[in-house]
Amino acid sequence: MIDVKNVSMKFDLGIEKNFSFKLLFISLFNKKKRVKKEYFWALSKVGFHVKKGEVVGLIGSNGAGKSTLLKVVSGVMKPTKGKVVCKGSIAPMIELGAGFDQELTARENIYLNGAVLGYSKKFLDSKFEEIVEFSELREFLDVPVKNFSSGMVAKLAFSISTIVDPEILIVDEILSVGDIKFQEKSRHKMMEMIHGGTTVLYVSHSLDSIQELCDKVIWLDHGTIKMIGETKEVCDAYYLEQMGMTKEQMKQKQKKEKQKNS
Repeated sequence: MIDVKNVSMKFDLGIEKNFSFKLLFISLFNKKKRVKKEYFWALSKVGFHVKKGEVVGLIGSNGAGKSTLLKVVSGVMKPTKGKVVCKGSIAPMIELGAGFDQELTARENIYLNGAVLGYSKKFLDSKFEEIVEFSELREFLDVPVKNFSSGMVAKLAFSISTIVDPEILIVDEILSVGDIKFQEKSRHKMMEMIHGGTTVLYVSHSLDSIQELCDKVIWLDHGTIKMIGETKEVCDAYYLEQMGMTKEQMKQKQKKEKQKNS
């Protein structure tokens, strides 16, 4: 369903610096040679396969390359090296609300964002009430999105993105959008998709949600795959490293917690 083949992604960290007017002005008074461009490899030789209907979690510290990988798989970014092959329709839930026009109302943005996602006006007309009902924003339909809170924007974006059941779902921390009630609704919607056979690539910092939802887990570290395998095994290994603990120390801690709670 998803084949990531030896993917590497390079970013040029010197673009803005080398072409800024500020640097140009400074260089007039600085006879030293300009510093060469600096490059950062966000991903390096990443490869894995996701089967149809499989739910795969991506974990790792901030800057590990998780979100970059999702964007590459979604087609938002083209990899510097390697390639990604996806068989099926893709619904990327990355940076919810990024495609909204802040000056337009929620009603107008439903059609604008829906068009960006490839939905026809006829389809959006038929799904309009469903989107509004799920978003819980009916009374704010004619309010410009610039006046929305970040939670309201995320709720509207999530409601638009999930009006169809895609074959492949690319998810970046969406279960934390909105208030507690909406988080439960989004989790329930996610579970419906998973049980319906949707293939999912899911990023989260919550190991609890990763262990609840995922069949297997990929641990990214500085743009490379550090570990890939069974969910509990990978999550436990990641947790131990993050906490600076050994397996024995982990067992002792769990034993003390059980004794304390008994």
